[in-house]
Amino acid sequence: MSPTPDAIGLVVSDMAASLAFYRLLGLDLPADPEGAPHVEVDLAGGVRLMFDTEDTARAIDPDWTAPTGDPRTALAFRCADPAEVDATHAAVVAAGHRSTLDPWDAPWGQRYASLADPDGGAVDLYAPLPADG
Repeated sequence: MSPTPDAIGLVVSDMAASLAFYRLLGLDLPADPEGAPHVEVDLAGGVRLMFDTEDTARAIDPDWTAPTGDPRTALAFRCADPAEVDATHAAVVAAGHRSTLDPWDAPWGQRYASLADPDGGAVDLYAPLPADG
């Protein structure tokens, strides 16, 4: 038997701020777990997204330090259509979060935008563009 991908983990500096951000993107996170050191949510396909505080990360690995610089990974959220990309991006920015790439029609056939989560992690929004015809 081979290992099976099961979860994606994020270490967050402020659990409440991070959970509020990801709720804006439609994740069904528990109602009031902000004081918890670990929170997780089931995603489509049976994969879980896990949030751990920096203290939890250090409890697991005492030598853990927060990364610096630009992230090399991104979470991507598929939207129903291009209008949902625009509306979601606008709602998240209106809630005080940073846009790193305003919505645009990418040459690979998607409406695409990028945001930064409260820790600077990259979060992409996309939807297929309608077929020309």
